Amino acid sequence: MGEPGFWDDQQRAAKISSDHARLTRRVERYDRLTSESDDLTELVGLADDDGELDEVAASVDALKRELARLQEDALFTGEYDAGDAVVSIHGGTGGTDAQDWAEILLRMYLRWAANRGFKTEMIEESPGEEAGLKSATFTVAGENAYGTLKAERGVHRLVRLSPFDSAHRRHTSFAQVIVSPLVPDDVDLAIDEGDLRIDTYRASGAGGQHVNKTDSAVRITHIPTGIVVQCQNERSQLSNRQTAMRILKSRLAEHELEKREAELARERGAVQDTGFGSQIRSYVLHPYQLVKDHRTGVEEGNAQGVLDGDLDELVHAYLLAKAAGTVA
Repeated sequence: MGEPGFWDDQQRAAKISSDHARLTRRVERYDRLTSESDDLTELVGLADDDGELDEVAASVDALKRELARLQEDALFTGEYDAGDAVVSIHGGTGGTDAQDWAEILLRMYLRWAANRGFKTEMIEESPGEEAGLKSATFTVAGENAYGTLKAERGVHRLVRLSPFDSAHRRHTSFAQVIVSPLVPDDVDLAIDEGDLRIDTYRASGAGGQHVNKTDSAVRITHIPTGIVVQCQNERSQLSNRQTAMRILKSRLAEHELEKREAELARERGAVQDTGFGSQIRSYVLHPYQLVKDHRTGVEEGNAQGVLDGDLDELVHAYLLAKAAGTVA
């Protein structure tokens, strides 16, 4: 960065500067955690009673959580892992219950992202007929956002007593979570205009009288892959189209990554089942409370805590298993 002419190539310089800042933060965090560990070791030797030891134990737990984050950083080696992400949630089998489940998942991820220090921005929300959401799309900005959220790709299954069933019977609902890298604007990803079908429609939801008067919302279908993206968060149709095109680029980038992963899985002899019945995680609220990740076998008894955004243990276990090659 100190070389003469470093800033002559603005694009290259910006990338190197970003990488430098990211690695600097990682080293600084390591140094800080090492210092805190040394301090805690001294405190243990100086502790006079159980009360002081309890304080040390609480600090050790906090230190372990931060070390787990640092350990995650070492796992992100993919092309887009360090960057931002686009997350789409689609209600699946289960009618109104599935649409309500999609909204619950949206709340869970927004809370989790806030707890991690990520910034989120809603791109699109399509309300269900009676309750919940047919679909929702949002972006997540922060260091390693995509690398972390890749752990959530797949079908999520909910078992509970349905609030929409007059007999209050137990229902099973499904929702699909799609995670794509938010590709930078300068990434050259060619899209043939002839492969696109672009529809406009009236935006729904909050926004006053404007949303009912103009066809500002945009839906783009990429015909060869069947990928559909939509955006309605801006008042301008042009702005929504630009955002939708960027989301489409991200989904196409993810599509290529999935093809590569499937090919690698075939070479390793692993079988990847991505059907809608192949849930990655189950959330059981009745007759008992349990969240189980079917890829790693990790179970969490505090199901409500998970739905309130406490996902770190489940995500961390998957990332470690993925790095070890024990999950697809």
